[in-house]
Amino acid sequence: MSRQRAPHVLIIVQNLPVPLDRRVWLECKALRAAGYEVSVICPKGPGDPAYAVLDGVHLYKYAPPKQAEGLAGYAWEFVYCWLRTAALTLKVRKRARFHVMQACNPPDTYWALALPWKLLDGVKFIFDHHDLNPEVFRSRFGEPKELGGKVQLAILKWLERRTFRTADRVISTNTSYQDIAVRRGGVPREHTTVVRSGPDTSVMRPTHADADLRRGGKHLVAYLGIMGPQDGVDGVLLAADRIVHHHGRTDFRFVLLGFGDCLDDLKKQCTDLGLDDYVEFTGRVGPEQISRYLSAASVGLSPDPRSPLNDVSTMNKTMEYMAYALPVVAYRLTETVVSGGECAVYVEPGDSDGLADAVVALSDDPAKRAELGAAGRRRAEQVLDWRPQAQAYVGVYDELLGFASAGPFPDGWPAVDRRSADQQAEKLVDQWGNRLVDLRDDAALREFAATRALTLQDESERATGPTAS
Repeated sequence: MSRQRAPHVLIIVQNLPVPLDRRVWLECKALRAAGYEVSVICPKGPGDPAYAVLDGVHLYKYAPPKQAEGLAGYAWEFVYCWLRTAALTLKVRKRARFHVMQACNPPDTYWALALPWKLLDGVKFIFDHHDLNPEVFRSRFGEPKELGGKVQLAILKWLERRTFRTADRVISTNTSYQDIAVRRGGVPREHTTVVRSGPDTSVMRPTHADADLRRGGKHLVAYLGIMGPQDGVDGVLLAADRIVHHHGRTDFRFVLLGFGDCLDDLKKQCTDLGLDDYVEFTGRVGPEQISRYLSAASVGLSPDPRSPLNDVSTMNKTMEYMAYALPVVAYRLTETVVSGGECAVYVEPGDSDGLADAVVALSDDPAKRAELGAAGRRRAEQVLDWRPQAQAYVGVYDELLGFASAGPFPDGWPAVDRRSADQQAEKLVDQWGNRLVDLRDDAALREFAATRALTLQDESERATGPTAS
């Protein structure tokens, strides 16, 4: 395929709207930078139009179904989303022929949509493997003992196998998922590529904290992510209860950033525990809110309980905390340790008392927070960053299609600190005007990780403008 004719990629997402789905949006931007045409089909978020073009990406959206309840409700949700997506593929095709369909699970049903396009129009199929649906089932319901549960699990395994076998290439979020694609899906290892959901550390970086977000407290403890049955957010509230009522630490505040099936139950649990004055639920949040809260927090929590799913899954929140130089307390899960390395405090899974005690100990130890926060930021930059992942991701398309793309960074490898030499005297701010931490100065980074506050030098620079260096 010649470079003059840019291939068209159609990405299908059911779990989240785009660009709210951060991984998929990074993928879209990488493909666009490399010269590909990109369309996305996904559910609408609040206030989203049915069609829009954002940063050159064509977004086709359908009204999401009502929240599912019970087996019949989930089955209807899958059928509804599949049919709405199928209809929109025709609309995309009417505008422009697409050469590749990428499906992001859950669910594992879009192989059945890709198959006729493969047969009738020569479309290639790439499976972006986000979740292990058989493990999701086991994590929520345990190993089935009744016939009905065994049948449901067998169907999930069959759908997963069909997805693997229909795919021309498989993109795995970590090596554990890659091994499952090879072992359980029968995918040749050379047809699999690991693309981690690493943070874009040139964008996700700490800002000088807004103390008002701590709501009068000394320490703010943050949780960022989906709030489903498998995410362990109830354990955050149990830890908060122990910190406030057992340790008597009324100087702590907690913020839970995100949404999910369990949000209403979590709010009720919070009230029942007498924590409404200490816990804030933000609901759905955008990039600026995430940046401001994670920059103001003292500790980030990864409370995912051990389960067949969680133990082999990469938790994006852990890496995002690290990008903001936020010290992490996490349950010791296999892939969480792979992400965090030695830059986190680990607690045995399910020990909410231990989680609480670790949060208190870390909050009361500014030197440890400085060490973990600064090391976490450097690990995010040097090991986990999205930039090498973007190269691997675009490489899958280039190889499959024989397309000589410009690569995800046609203008050169982006620097973490984007100021050029003639910009040294300008204030360093993000796209929303928030003052950024100067990451070139290791001492300033450690100071920020410990205090989440401006240093005396920063305060002076705020008044007079930063000096050249």
